[in-house]
Amino acid sequence: MNASIIGPDRLQIKLFSDGADLVDMQRLANLPYIKGLTTNPTLMTQAGINNYENFAKEVLLFLKEKPISFEVFSDEFDDMERQAHKIAGWGENIYVKIPVTNTKGFSSSTLIKRLALNGIKLNITAVLTLEQVRIAHDALSSETPAIVSVFAGRIADTGRDPIPMMIDAKAILADKPKTELLWASCREVLNIIQADQSGCDIITANVDILSKLSKIDYDLEKFSLDTVRMFYEDAKNSKFAL
Repeated sequence: MNASIIGPDRLQIKLFSDGADLVDMQRLANLPYIKGLTTNPTLMTQAGINNYENFAKEVLLFLKEKPISFEVFSDEFDDMERQAHKIAGWGENIYVKIPVTNTKGFSSSTLIKRLALNGIKLNITAVLTLEQVRIAHDALSSETPAIVSVFAGRIADTGRDPIPMMIDAKAILADKPKTELLWASCREVLNIIQADQSGCDIITANVDILSKLSKIDYDLEKFSLDTVRMFYEDAKNSKFAL
């Protein structure tokens, strides 16, 4: 990936990597334009992680300053709180992911408020509505750094344009300068540009999306020729005959 394409002269947004493969995470963490990392229990399960704490502590061996978000996985608020305190204790650069509701649809606002007032940096996750952004805003402390992760990609999956909502979400959070808006569930490189133009503070993207960063502003005539050559080589290698 070409580091020169990402910088303050091109994008204001902070680019985080999202994943649970330790090799990829370490490689990406060392890139200067990757400003932080995120992961979640689904990604960890897909990566074959079977010991949450051991995995997290392996990550923290090479990630000592850039922020990293680890998520609670209980469905009961009392146990979420216990897990949040334990996870936060692993390092100063940790943001604890708290889902905006539990699986029963009960708001996490009371827990969010209590944790934020205790100085725990939070990443409020699985947010898909402006009402949920307002709930997170009201619960978070002005004194404690936090992230609100709006799943713009999932909003787009429903046929809705997420950009107006992200602009509105940024406005809702404007009086909480220590709370950052994150564009989550990035689907394509275009989303990075959209998130930047929408005023989002952070976008998190997986390794497949990050591998395409070199295509930003790539010449389309050349891209067409690359594509024709790819089709030709693949057909030749397959030994197709008519």
